[in-house]
Amino acid sequence: MPNAERRAPANDGLTLDSFRAPRSAFAMNSRTVKAGIFALAGLNSVATTYYFYYVYFFTQARFGFGRMENLVLAASLGFVYTFASIFCGRFAQRHGYFLSLRLGFFIMAVVLAVGSGIHSISGHVAAMIVCTVGMCFTWPTLEAMVSEGEPPTRLQWRVGIYNIVWATGGAFAYFTGGAMLEKLGLRSLFLVPSAMQFAQLALALWLEKMAAANGHLSAEENDTRTGHLELNSRHVGQARAFLKMAWLANPFAYLAINTIIAVIPSLAKELKLSPMFAGFFCSVWLFIRIGAFALLWLWPGWHYRFRWLIGAYAAMVISFALVLLVPNLPLLVGAQVVFGLAVGLIYSSSLFYSMDVGERRSEHGGFHEAAIGAGSCAGPAIGAAAMHFFPDASGNSAWAVSGMLIIGLAGLTWLRLRK
Repeated sequence: MPNAERRAPANDGLTLDSFRAPRSAFAMNSRTVKAGIFALAGLNSVATTYYFYYVYFFTQARFGFGRMENLVLAASLGFVYTFASIFCGRFAQRHGYFLSLRLGFFIMAVVLAVGSGIHSISGHVAAMIVCTVGMCFTWPTLEAMVSEGEPPTRLQWRVGIYNIVWATGGAFAYFTGGAMLEKLGLRSLFLVPSAMQFAQLALALWLEKMAAANGHLSAEENDTRTGHLELNSRHVGQARAFLKMAWLANPFAYLAINTIIAVIPSLAKELKLSPMFAGFFCSVWLFIRIGAFALLWLWPGWHYRFRWLIGAYAAMVISFALVLLVPNLPLLVGAQVVFGLAVGLIYSSSLFYSMDVGERRSEHGGFHEAAIGAGSCAGPAIGAAAMHFFPDASGNSAWAVSGMLIIGLAGLTWLRLRK
């Protein structure tokens, strides 16, 4: 994290130069280009949620995967995502945002189209891995493009809109994905997202032309616009400390999220829910998360407030355990309300502090996504290991992951005391 080591001024405060954006950033600061970036984020969320959240229903239906096999699959994809995110974030920073987007959308579109005709387990696993790498070219880049060239006082606004857009896309996809599988068949899991990725590729090419047309500002105009950046009123040391805490909390949040997503097909089977009704009842937390993002977007009082972060984390641990350990439909819905609010604040913290601390936003976006990948790998891996070593224990995977989440809570507290 080279930028995290940036030297602070002697008084450890912030100067205007700390936030002087690169001139190329203003090419993306037109309303049309920014709106297009938000559109890409929404479409990408729908497409990737369709595939990566419902692939576990696909493996259950096509190959007979149970809870343990889906957990192993989720852990494997999370492992790939962790390292690919770091590489792709750096690639976008060094070689250009639009090139990274074109690569990502093209890779996913082609792989998904080919995947619709694959029949072997090994072929599908290979397609999932390549598609995961393709996705890593998009999310760190989109996060950076949303915040690039924005003054700190407007960053909260941009990041808030971004969170609401992609969260709405994800909630819509999970709510409707089960019905899509039932009505259109298993191949729709590949063909619908593939078509959406081709559409995103076309939109990205058009936006690149728009950005180039908007990039011909004179040096004087660039300097004028840069010189009016306002500063965020917080201490550099405090900002870095909260960034570390958020980067610890967010992978643990995704540890919980991806454990739940991987076992929902098995949970739905226990509750006698079809994929369509599983989508209806198990997408509650996704819609609640949208509300959390909207609230956090409009109200900045949670910025650099530890009690909000630690409170959300504790609520996440409790609601996670209730979702997986108590097979009761009303309780499942109620626990998801708390879970959605909690992970909404944790994710917002990680992304906001990643974008608020420093200039190399694509690299920071890559680290933010890598933290998501680490959690996405660790949670399912721990759950699968618990099922392997303690096959007769009731709720083995849920208890094991809950224990890991409690360790994360202790780590978060330690970081705060250390500060």
